Amino acid sequence: MADDLTAVAHFLFEAGTLKQARRTGWWMAGVRDPESVAEHAWRTSLIASIIAKLEGADPAQAALMAVWHDTQETRTGDVNYLGKKYSTGADPRAVTADQTSGMPDVLAEAIRTIVAQYEDKQTPEALCARDADKLECLLQGIEYRAQGYTNAQRWIDNSRARLVTKSANALADALLSSDSLDWLRTALGEHKHDS
Repeated sequence: MADDLTAVAHFLFEAGTLKQARRTGWWMAGVRDPESVAEHAWRTSLIASIIAKLEGADPAQAALMAVWHDTQETRTGDVNYLGKKYSTGADPRAVTADQTSGMPDVLAEAIRTIVAQYEDKQTPEALCARDADKLECLLQGIEYRAQGYTNAQRWIDNSRARLVTKSANALADALLSSDSLDWLRTALGEHKHDS
């Protein structure tokens, strides 16, 4: 390949730091070792593809936006909802421009476009990806609540209230009426017993 991929290599190492970066909002709920930003982004991408398919949008495009939606946090950190009250916040587009500087133009432009589309909230895919971000938080909250972190209920409720698409709302209802181990009971052929 004619293009120098050094900047891409550097970014891949940078992106790897998100595997250690913790989602800070969960500390307020008392969670000692919360999920990483990378873990959150992975499941958000999966959820985005599901919501988009149900909404008649492009699941690959929605998932791609979800993959990239928090990559700026390598430089800004994970600023939780309370922190945003005190911080003017960096524009994700500007951070992405810095992160992609020196990359081959075709790649840098593609990444900048996908981040801008997510931030602009105009396309069906962006709305699905943004709902996926909230729905993943709701889902993680249900799991933390099942582990005894009762304060996670606030994150569940707030995430539920911010959903926009019909499919995300319906999926939230399904999640909220399920137990976090129902999938295992179903896979083992067991039935959930009402007590």
